[in-house]
Amino acid sequence: MDQLLDFILRHPLLVSATFVAVAALIANELRLRSQGGVTVPAHEAVRLINQGATVVDVREAARFDAGHIIDAINVPAAELAGQAAERLKKKRAVLVVCDHGGSSARLVPALRKAGFEKAWSLAGGLAAWERERLPVVAGKGRG
Repeated sequence: MDQLLDFILRHPLLVSATFVAVAALIANELRLRSQGGVTVPAHEAVRLINQGATVVDVREAARFDAGHIIDAINVPAAELAGQAAERLKKKRAVLVVCDHGGSSARLVPALRKAGFEKAWSLAGGLAAWERERLPVVAGKGRG
């Protein structure tokens, strides 16, 4: 025990850096767990879509028109909670998409609370979808 105390006293920067790294690791784990498994990677999203999931793109209309997943509907993020009941079916899987996955991941818990138990966010958003070279269409879609 004396050796440990001696080490800590002789190497305060090293010990401090270790504590900061551990704290950052714990914070990251807590952040990931707080999302509660609401995201799915692109390959899982393809499976959901093939099984009939409704794709909801929550980006602004201009960005949606510039490129979106085939058959996606455009519902702005601010309007999703209010329009979900009238535009989506609760028993059908819902895949929420934004640019990079952050906005859509924050919307999914509210959808699940509203009864859409099969709601998911595309991890990494449309950027990840495009990185995987999955199909995107431009122009006005449904919605």
